[in-house]
Amino acid sequence: MSRAGRQRVLLVLCITEITSWGVLYYAFPVLAPTLARDTGWSISTVTAAFSAGLVVSALVGIPVGRLLDRHGPRWVMTAGSALAVPATIAIAAAGSLPWFFAAWLLAGVAQAAVFYPPAFAALTRWWGSDRVRALTGLTLVAGLASTVFAPLTAALLDPLGWRGTYLVLAGILAVVTIPAHLFGLRGPWPEPVDRTDPSGPDPDGETLDDDPGRIARSRPFVLLVVAIFLGAFCSFAVTVNQVPLLIERGMSTSLAAWALGLGGIGQVLGRLGYRRMTRHVGVRGRAAVIFVLLAATSALFAVLSGPPVVLILVAMGAGAARGIFTLLQATALSDRWHPRLYGRLNGLLSAPAMVAVAVSPWAGSALADLSGGYPPVFAVLALAAVVAAAMAFGTRPEQTSASRS
Repeated sequence: MSRAGRQRVLLVLCITEITSWGVLYYAFPVLAPTLARDTGWSISTVTAAFSAGLVVSALVGIPVGRLLDRHGPRWVMTAGSALAVPATIAIAAAGSLPWFFAAWLLAGVAQAAVFYPPAFAALTRWWGSDRVRALTGLTLVAGLASTVFAPLTAALLDPLGWRGTYLVLAGILAVVTIPAHLFGLRGPWPEPVDRTDPSGPDPDGETLDDDPGRIARSRPFVLLVVAIFLGAFCSFAVTVNQVPLLIERGMSTSLAAWALGLGGIGQVLGRLGYRRMTRHVGVRGRAAVIFVLLAATSALFAVLSGPPVVLILVAMGAGAARGIFTLLQATALSDRWHPRLYGRLNGLLSAPAMVAVAVSPWAGSALADLSGGYPPVFAVLALAAVVAAAMAFGTRPEQTSASRS
């Protein structure tokens, strides 16, 4: 693909990832308290429906990864976009709890085809050795999804209610993502190139092992999967449970939504330094640093009760940690194993991570119910991130005989 074609793909994915994440993920934390009050369903119950959809996304992500390896992202992501629209309309129209759950399960199938994993696979293959620059660019821009859609959702909520808001958001999905994926992701799906890093060889991650079964059973891969699982659990539990925590701390729903939105600015700021980190810190070391940042910001949420400006700054710090964690997840495989295996290995890596993303919102709200508040939830999340940091040091792939020769 030409340079112009690669730039077109990157631009399209920046736009569609902002929109997909904004509608199918970041709108929910803003709407959930009002939705629960309006329907009479508990906040933990509506969050369980949201989580169930993410579990489906995790499971469907494995076959989606195989399709991406073989056929590329155009039709996979277009189909996901087309499915996301009626799923969002069904959420808005849900008149009973079983309908609400079913709508989120359908949304989960769409999420598997439009969230980060397929976009990462597309850029990893099309951009080849320059993938880190493309992935950084994508996540820098897409990190603004909460900045755009959390305040937008809050603004629509008062005049339209949660149902009307979801209908408007479904229209945005239809207008933006379906044509963008259909016409913007065209182009031949290339054979993967050899992994080369323009910043130089990385002594922590070089391997030529190209047997996906052997890699998937290896100790470094298993530790990486568990560490990413814990990091995703912490990162996304903080995201979804942050608004209820801030409301509990005395903020209005609107101000809490703005804090969540400013976390998107934090994501962008955090990701700006990631490329430099790849030049100066090894694969395992930078993973550990990122997990420690997740732990620190979660702990601050647990212990600080105010004032609001300080909590907003913590929210931006949490966004920064979440932002660079996304880049860590995007590059963890290609930093360690051959890019031709990215789709298959990413399905195996992303499925548990998406389960963590799925379970963490419900787990956070359920634990808050049991403990009588959200601060203990954030203390548990900080501990999970510390464990992930320790595991990161065991994720160096073993050298095969081919790579030693």
